[in-house]
Amino acid sequence: MKGKMVSSLAMLTALSAVGAAIKIPAIVGSVALDIFPALIAAALLGSGAGAIVAAFGHLLSAVIGGFPLGPMHFLIAAEMAVLVWIFGRFYRNSRKISAVVLFILGNAIAAPLPFIFLMNLGFYLAIVPSLLIGSILNTGIAIVVIPRLSSMFLGKLVKNEVKP
Repeated sequence: MKGKMVSSLAMLTALSAVGAAIKIPAIVGSVALDIFPALIAAALLGSGAGAIVAAFGHLLSAVIGGFPLGPMHFLIAAEMAVLVWIFGRFYRNSRKISAVVLFILGNAIAAPLPFIFLMNLGFYLAIVPSLLIGSILNTGIAIVVIPRLSSMFLGKLVKNEVKP
């Protein structure tokens, strides 16, 4: 069981790296499609697994983007881990709409709040629209993909053998 979990985490983290290369136009170049694999992990493997994929996924996205905010990306990675953990808790308790709304609002509105103090209000106001679009896209992809992958991750995949 541990091997399957580690393999799944590695696969979803690699998918985060691929999503990290798909950037959404923003004032800072680290808004990307890097978080939907973490949302998938949180829904199918548990909140902790999703948090791990979220943190690594964001750091990979930041590296690909050139670390435009420097060490502040570690704060963002921690925020992403917490948000995905919350998403996973709600989603796995059959509160899917609440999970989606909380993640989108948390990622787009609440997560960048520390940057009002670390940077300025102008930076916050400039980044929120891009984060909102990115959050909606990442969550939308995850919500479409999760039901399609659930049988594979939950061990119920039916194997169709080709007979000669």
